Amino acid sequence: MSLYSEFAPWYEQLFPFREEVYLFLREHAGTSGRSVLDAGCGPGHYCGRFQRDGFRSTGIDLDPKMIDEATASSPESEFHCMNIADVATLRRSFRLIYSTGNVVAHLPPARFTAFLQDVYAALEPGGCWIFQVVNWDYILALAEYSFPVKTVGDGSVAFYRRYPLISQERVIFDVELVSGGQKVFNEQVTLYPLTADSFLQRHSAAGFSLTGIYAGFDKTPFNRERDSGLVMVFIKEQGSSI
Repeated sequence: MSLYSEFAPWYEQLFPFREEVYLFLREHAGTSGRSVLDAGCGPGHYCGRFQRDGFRSTGIDLDPKMIDEATASSPESEFHCMNIADVATLRRSFRLIYSTGNVVAHLPPARFTAFLQDVYAALEPGGCWIFQVVNWDYILALAEYSFPVKTVGDGSVAFYRRYPLISQERVIFDVELVSGGQKVFNEQVTLYPLTADSFLQRHSAAGFSLTGIYAGFDKTPFNRERDSGLVMVFIKEQGSSI
């Protein structure tokens, strides 16, 4: 069983729907009726909101339990259990493709570059690609890093996240969920850090144009030396082809 399958029942409590995030994404989705794709949709709460607001919403996620949760919560949206790197197999075009929560950091650099090419091909001309990741420029200067602990309710449920090993090539992501003093799960996964400049270079090579770079979905200007997060907004220019 994967980390994310074990985590699925707790996801909504620890990472609830955020209106701020949705409004940021909605701003770049065009008019109602357009198609949007959530790459790494988790339990699908943003897909569901887009669907309710009149968009044609699709979500993809590698974890079957997350897809089960998403399908149950938003049955009118379209969901597929698949790797985000296989987005080309959808054989559809979208006005907006987005990925939140550091999902793309799970892709090794070469695979991420190929993924960008497929995202570009899947966007309508004038379409938008938005992704959120950890600010690796900041993290890579550290020996290790611990996130603030997330808790639920009275604090009896606590979610711990840290990077105990940080290198230019890979970062070990250690997560632990504790409920009532008992460990529910503990697992490690490998992430692949790319700096802001590397992201810019790879997107430029794929044909994208940068339209926004922020520390978060509140549009705080990005500072690579101190911010913990990075949100980048790219478009496929009008008149562009595959």
